[in-house]
Amino acid sequence: MNISNRLFLKLVPLLFLAFSEPSISRLVNGDGSYQTIPLEKDVVTLAVIQTGINSLQEFKDPKAGLKQNLDHMIEMGESACAKNPKPDFLLYHEFPLTGYSSGSRTEKLKYTIQVPGPETLELGKLAKKCDAYLIFGSYATDSDWPQHILSINAVIGRNGELRKAYWKSRNIKRIYPDREIPTTTIEAVRDKYREKYGMDEEFPVLKTEFGNIAVSTVQGDPFIFAAFAMKGVEIMLRTATLFDESDVRAMSWSNNFYSAMANITLPLGGPYSDSGGKSIITAPNGDLLAKHPSTHEEGIITAQIPIAEFRKNRTIPHYALDMVQDVFSEYQQEIPMNHLDMDPKELPETGEAMKDYFDDISRYLNK
Repeated sequence: MNISNRLFLKLVPLLFLAFSEPSISRLVNGDGSYQTIPLEKDVVTLAVIQTGINSLQEFKDPKAGLKQNLDHMIEMGESACAKNPKPDFLLYHEFPLTGYSSGSRTEKLKYTIQVPGPETLELGKLAKKCDAYLIFGSYATDSDWPQHILSINAVIGRNGELRKAYWKSRNIKRIYPDREIPTTTIEAVRDKYREKYGMDEEFPVLKTEFGNIAVSTVQGDPFIFAAFAMKGVEIMLRTATLFDESDVRAMSWSNNFYSAMANITLPLGGPYSDSGGKSIITAPNGDLLAKHPSTHEEGIITAQIPIAEFRKNRTIPHYALDMVQDVFSEYQQEIPMNHLDMDPKELPETGEAMKDYFDDISRYLNK
């Protein structure tokens, strides 16, 4: 057998693997670039819609409450669309449809929606009429994830159809002394989520004709926003039930993207009233582009984003990842990944039960 034949036989298995295995695309480009689609206009307009919350628990018939909340969303959206210039994005807060619900898992499941569902169809009519992307958060359920309460941010396109349903990446932990947040996040079922939707969907970037966007309800977690920035986010849209302005401004500045936070309003005199409202839009340098002045009054703020000029010669941010990698590789999260990957019947029923479960599986408390 001559050399060329022997070489061919050695290459056959490699050629077979190359053509038989699907290629894995990169999550982050190594040269600082990121994927985009062509822009439709040089400057886009973002509207943030600040409203109160009416919990479905407060209604004898949750369907009646859902209809009332939906009608109010549409009314506020129409007001935003009547502004000049007309907005290209309509951003609502975390719970404009369902409000916040308390109590057990069994109780909370009654006050959720499905995405897509009847509500997204109705809001799709508004998005199409306004010719704008419409973004809102909600408690949601999914038949593929029985008994799990999801925190979903829906993005409805200009054609009225659902473009993306953003799961919350992770919940903040150990912020309350007596309970933990019981909703299911990507982190809580990461392996199954990755298997079902793919690794790229852990930090999905929606490439639109108005810029690269992503949506998140995460707060106080810079690693999450750095990951989105590495993947090419230009406009980070955030939904909240209370927030800290410094968090939003710092994330814009450190990740070089525009951002907005839509917050709920709260009545005056309550325990958290000072943290309501004051929704904001921020520039990549952290400066405020717009801010609602009230904690308790509903309203709309807008800002124009020169997306074409911003995108020109832009790269993903410059992080010191090589320098900190050794430290990061030895860090252990207190609560392990996939902590809610369990029999649905065994999911913690309350926030207090969730805390007890975290205490049991804690890497810090059980050395």
